[in-house]
Amino acid sequence: MKKIFLFGATGSIGESSLNVIKENPDHFALSGISFNKNSTRVKEIIGNFHPEHIFTTNEKSYSWLKKENNLSNTISISNNIEELSEFLNSDNVDIIISAISGFAGLETSILSVQTGKKVLLANKESIVAGGDILIPLSKKTGANIVPIDSEHNAILQCIDDYSAIHNITITASGGPFNEISDSDLENISPQDALKHPTWNMGAKISIDSATLVNKCLELIEASYLFNINESKINLVIHPQSIVHSIVTYSDGSSLCQMSNPDMRVPIAHALSDENRLNINFRELDFDNLSLSFSAFPKSRKMIEDLAREVCKIKNGSGIVFNAANEVAVDAFLNSEIKFLEIFDVILRTFDNVQLSKELDIEKIYEIDKASRIMAKKVVESTSN
Repeated sequence: MKKIFLFGATGSIGESSLNVIKENPDHFALSGISFNKNSTRVKEIIGNFHPEHIFTTNEKSYSWLKKENNLSNTISISNNIEELSEFLNSDNVDIIISAISGFAGLETSILSVQTGKKVLLANKESIVAGGDILIPLSKKTGANIVPIDSEHNAILQCIDDYSAIHNITITASGGPFNEISDSDLENISPQDALKHPTWNMGAKISIDSATLVNKCLELIEASYLFNINESKINLVIHPQSIVHSIVTYSDGSSLCQMSNPDMRVPIAHALSDENRLNINFRELDFDNLSLSFSAFPKSRKMIEDLAREVCKIKNGSGIVFNAANEVAVDAFLNSEIKFLEIFDVILRTFDNVQLSKELDIEKIYEIDKASRIMAKKVVESTSN
């Protein structure tokens, strides 16, 4: 029986993780969770999974947990990193799932890798912004970082001879605007951009999918996770979201991982050891299945090129890229800028933030702060 701590239990990845755990009660127990605001859902999780520890930095949520009848006596509750770290490093945790979205998840990703345990990572921003310290840290502690976003988990499943990899292809659905011209995107509303055709996701990642910035983040993440040059990573449009990634080898063979869009599939694979787990899944209907692929749009080339530049220069450039995007997406969701202006915010911010060859945790947060300040200035100048 493996004991799991789940960061971001009430988010979309958290929910998928809980479903896999629930379907495999003989293999896993939920020993702890973290959450932010959704106390109603947390109460349900407590009733269904009986975690031993709950962590939150939200003051209202912490107060609610402390006041909840009969809760404090059966569950340890913390709101500080020291107590959380103690629990993560204890025998109460075998596997950690890091499913907090955005740069906010970096701290807990670092904390998870420091334990030297198996870490299922859904937070691509942790690698994009913190890959220069997370990857070396994992080698030092012995932590096994296993990606659970569908594309990188697919790559992992398709690698059988690392030394013979010719290239890797990451697929993108194209988002809700795959067949819409840029001229028609000028006045797209946040509500339009949130309607993803194949995946059920949170607001931020839905916008990233619409802009295709998510694929640029995934390109950077793949270069770190698999230690592969960006020139060997391709991006293609695949509207059906059935083929999640492809690995091509030196002998001309290409291996792909296929499944219906369902985050439980990569999570189940990542949680398994030698034997695959059982989940209730929707089978592919090969009798009626039609797959199509097309080139990554030229209109997104400037952002793809910037992502490739991040892979080459590093020095904290991924921090700037990620922070600028988060600020731009937030501004778009709040109707402060137009859809296509997201790209302008990223590009202009990237050109105006100083990088650093010497990176540690403090420096990462320093560059992130400077990037957000600059990005907000760009937003203000754009919206005026």
